[in-house]
Amino acid sequence: MIGAVIAMQSEADILLSEMKINRSLQISGKKVHVGTAYGKEVAVCVCGVGKVNAALGAQLLVSKFDAKKLLNFGVAGGLNEKTELCAVYQIGEAVQFDFDLTQLNGTKIGTLDEYTENYLKLNLLKASFPVRKLGTSDRFNDSPHDYALLTKELQADIRDMEGAAIVQAAYCAQLPVYSIKAISDVAGSGSTTEQFLINKDKALQNLKAVLPTIFEEL
Repeated sequence: MIGAVIAMQSEADILLSEMKINRSLQISGKKVHVGTAYGKEVAVCVCGVGKVNAALGAQLLVSKFDAKKLLNFGVAGGLNEKTELCAVYQIGEAVQFDFDLTQLNGTKIGTLDEYTENYLKLNLLKASFPVRKLGTSDRFNDSPHDYALLTKELQADIRDMEGAAIVQAAYCAQLPVYSIKAISDVAGSGSTTEQFLINKDKALQNLKAVLPTIFEEL
């Protein structure tokens, strides 16, 4: 069983529209749809925005639906010239850039207490999606401080609000984890909110177009 952890309904819909749904239910306030897509059994959890929602959704799929691998996909923000609007990328490493034990442990920003490195590695598909680094936090903003932290210190390429938390949950469950992102906005090109609203649908359609390729490998 593939466990797909998706933040927003609009993101989940690109997969749900291609699924044969056998049952839909609500557990711990999360919508879960179970069925088959592209010949694979899948449970889709629409978890909601943010790291806690993402981790809860991931664990729910592991505990209640016996997911054997976790998949996260959706729109995200680009941070540099290596990310193009509406293009699709797979995530090779992810960090929670709002997690900071530097003062206590002397570790790099984003290093979880139980780890020694701040970036956690993901599993990669063989498909020819460019690989990028992801920074995750519970913030959607145009903060110059966050931008400098992400680009200069962490050298991230993409930012979102769920991905690294799902990776952490996958590590705890000792499961493979994959993440695919389509770029809805790029920092430094005007308001990220305005860009998101303009580009979200096109980015999701580009992501939908590659779902068969993603599921072929899972």
